[in-house]
Amino acid sequence: MKFKLALIAAVLSVGTAAFAQTKWDLPAAYPATNFHSENLVQFANDVDKASGGKLKITVHANASLFKAPEIKRAVQGGQAQAGEILLANFQNEWQIFGTDGLPFLADSYDSSMKLYSAQKPALEKKLAEQGLQLLYAVAWPPQGIYSKKPINSAADLKGIKWRAYSPSTSRIAELVGAQPVTVQAAEFSQALATGVVESTMTSGATGVDSKLYEHLKYYYDTQAWLPKNAVIVNKAAFDALDAPTKQAVLKAAADAETRGWTASRGVNTKTLETLKANGMQVLPPSAALKADLKKVGDTMLKEWIDKAGPEGQAIVDTFRK
Repeated sequence: MKFKLALIAAVLSVGTAAFAQTKWDLPAAYPATNFHSENLVQFANDVDKASGGKLKITVHANASLFKAPEIKRAVQGGQAQAGEILLANFQNEWQIFGTDGLPFLADSYDSSMKLYSAQKPALEKKLAEQGLQLLYAVAWPPQGIYSKKPINSAADLKGIKWRAYSPSTSRIAELVGAQPVTVQAAEFSQALATGVVESTMTSGATGVDSKLYEHLKYYYDTQAWLPKNAVIVNKAAFDALDAPTKQAVLKAAADAETRGWTASRGVNTKTLETLKANGMQVLPPSAALKADLKKVGDTMLKEWIDKAGPEGQAIVDTFRK
């Protein structure tokens, strides 16, 4: 009898192990209503379905688990199994992370995808060295300038309190004589309301998320660059999955990447319309402003290649072929 009970217990134990559920946390920095966050939730649902419930991923949007600058370290250290990061935020760590934050290098969705293809091999190699794996990346809509007052040339930006969120946005501020103030997306609205910042360079999507039309009057559609959010996973956590679950994750990630880029294009059109509907003037940049910003872009590209070295030069050369 004791033997039978032990055998039953062993069978139940094996059965439980076979259907053990793995749970992952995935921190993200943007509101739950942002298209990146919605895409993450769809990704998590797809993984759940394709794995037969073996892998459950909980998305923590709006910096509710970790703030934007903390997410990469949290995933590397295993505090979270996966996470979404803005690659350009980590340029100071490794210059190639900031490739898509270079102004006017890639200024359309097609050119941004081409730049991503040129950057991806080096990106995957670096992440692997850090115990991470790239699942997918999606571009934000093109970046433009928001301001309280009209901007006709770079001279109009001198002395203005400029919200910076990455090394490149800080450098732009320095080159045009603005005052860079580092403010993350989750704190942006409050910074505007309290006068901490009065201008920024970001997308129409962030403009709607943060209701910039409540504080700022002008948006200049400069289409300066299309920074990417990357979804990364702790390599050890990924390697611990069984083969079918790994495939479920990779398939869901590939689908999320395709879906995300399509969504970004739609969001760009829709959010610019929303800004207009809420009283913001959405304008093309003047010829003088375009010329001034191109000079900024040329300077920053040279500085970046000097720091990034042959690896950075090779990426730019591949992109420009």
